[in-house]
Amino acid sequence: MEFLRKTKYSMDDLLQIMRILRAPNGCPWDKEQTHESIRKNFIEETYEVAEAIDNKDAGLLKEELGDVLLQVVFHAQIEDELGVFSFSDVADGVCRKLIERHPHIFGKTKADTTQEVLRNWEDIKQKQKGVKNHSEVLLNVPRTLPSLMRCEKIQQRAAKAGFDYHEVDGAYSDMKSEVAELWQAIQNGCASEVGEELGDLLFSVVNVARFVKVDAENALENACDKFIRRFSKVEETAKKRGIDMQSAGIESLDILWKEVKNKEQ
Repeated sequence: MEFLRKTKYSMDDLLQIMRILRAPNGCPWDKEQTHESIRKNFIEETYEVAEAIDNKDAGLLKEELGDVLLQVVFHAQIEDELGVFSFSDVADGVCRKLIERHPHIFGKTKADTTQEVLRNWEDIKQKQKGVKNHSEVLLNVPRTLPSLMRCEKIQQRAAKAGFDYHEVDGAYSDMKSEVAELWQAIQNGCASEVGEELGDLLFSVVNVARFVKVDAENALENACDKFIRRFSKVEETAKKRGIDMQSAGIESLDILWKEVKNKEQ
């Protein structure tokens, strides 16, 4: 299969390149791949896009978006070879979805606020999926999402069904109750009970985060970054003072931790 080199390539070129790579005389690795074998690649590329966004790196973002697009083209090509659907079918589907879910733009529905737009979007989405009750709405939240993100989406959908507190104090009270139940489970020494109560506590923490309009996933990510930053400073301080971290004991290291923390504040 011939391919003409250019100074500027297009979407059509990307599709042709993928067909060449997957052709009988194409790349041995590309020909062997399946949806399952490159599933992890798709996830990793998506997170790399997120990292580029967080770093406000436009050049890296352009590159990583290309990598995500490659994954879309790859999966579409596999299905095209099976005669199930093509990339053009994927594009057609998303265009139809955007038109149908924006009736305030492409139809006669009125939506003057973001809240109205989101409510219409969700209502149309559930009708298209044939959802019959609120439980099905919750079940439709993908299990493959990061757990904190899945938790928040489940809570948001339950809230739309009326199952929610009016104020944050109810959610906060639940969280404190779950802390007590976790501690009791720890005292009982039952591993399965501890795991269950820990899950309940995490669920309640996300609920509090939702009420105070904090993204739990981002909050935990920031906490991890903060821990690494402070840990590095503790390690640096310990080295300067001739302290061996592995033998110093947690009490001594906690003193250094608090010292680093106070300097940051």
